[in-house]
Amino acid sequence: MIQIIPVNSIASQSFNVQLGTQNCVINLYQKNTGLFFDLNLNGTQIVNSMICLNLVGLVRESYLGFTGQLFFFDTSGQTDPVYTGLNSKYLLVYEV
Repeated sequence: MIQIIPVNSIASQSFNVQLGTQNCVINLYQKNTGLFFDLNLNGTQIVNSMICLNLVGLVRESYLGFTGQLFFFDTSGQTDPVYTGLNSKYLLVYEV
């Protein structure tokens, strides 16, 4: 199953999303060095300051308890995401 998670093309955002049975809070924020990601799963912070790269999983350790994978997909090339292209050029994808 693949789910596209809608995000805003703003430099910093935090939002709640239900991914399967998992209650998640996702933070996305742009720095000079790239777009970064935090993930809170069911009230526990499991990913902090992970750089977002094209087609690279954002939850890299199975022991963290997250089911599935999150990644960004460049719809028109192979570049790493920046906030100005979120939800158009760069899609945040959840896959189980």
